[in-house]
Amino acid sequence: MSAEFGGRSGRQGKLSQWLRGRRPKQAAVDDGRETLLLAAAGAGLPLAPAAHPAGYRCSCDRVGCPTPARHPVSFAWQTQSTTDHAQIERWARHQPQANFITATGMVHDVLDVPLDAGREALDRLLEAGIEAGPVAESDDGRLLFFTLTRGTPEDEDEWWPCELDCHPETMDEHPGLRWHCRGSYVLVPPARLPGDDDPSVRWVRGLEHPLPDPLSLLEYLTDACARYADGRPDPTGAAWPLRH
Repeated sequence: MSAEFGGRSGRQGKLSQWLRGRRPKQAAVDDGRETLLLAAAGAGLPLAPAAHPAGYRCSCDRVGCPTPARHPVSFAWQTQSTTDHAQIERWARHQPQANFITATGMVHDVLDVPLDAGREALDRLLEAGIEAGPVAESDDGRLLFFTLTRGTPEDEDEWWPCELDCHPETMDEHPGLRWHCRGSYVLVPPARLPGDDDPSVRWVRGLEHPLPDPLSLLEYLTDACARYADGRPDPTGAAWPLRH
């Protein structure tokens, strides 16, 4: 028996243990994450893996990470971002805790506004019969409007890189409207932020809505953000909540 244990059967047992260790961990609960990610890719949003919460911290090794669980895991995220379903399935199954980002400025841009201003603007857009497109809500108090990208106009003087408006690691400097275009990214639902067990970034209007022209939303969003910044009431007469 000892000879058999040390022979083929023993090797097979070690091989089985090794293979079990190589298998990707599965999420304890199927929350539809993979389905939502594939739907985003199907709508043309290029995706790449991002960090995830580790308790109240970020899963990355960076001490004092300025954007915990919000940034890509690879510095090559712009070239890595893809809509390929097979690749996204592999990432999702081998990294069951990972958030995902979508790179903006390729197919789509994102207009990112304070939550209360965004809700008021969304109500006004829908009342006016204007296509608002897909919209996501984040528990950090932001509403994300997904739009068509401005692309690269023929006249480069009429195009600006995201760094001139906002950058993912300097978002606190832009409390009003942030226009994520080429060179930027946002978390794509479903995503979790530190301290949350349930998705912290989720769709409030899904990807079945077509991506609108960003300029068709801009007046409504900037108007709502200006009133929000000044503490002025919205047109319905409701006062903005106190901001800290």
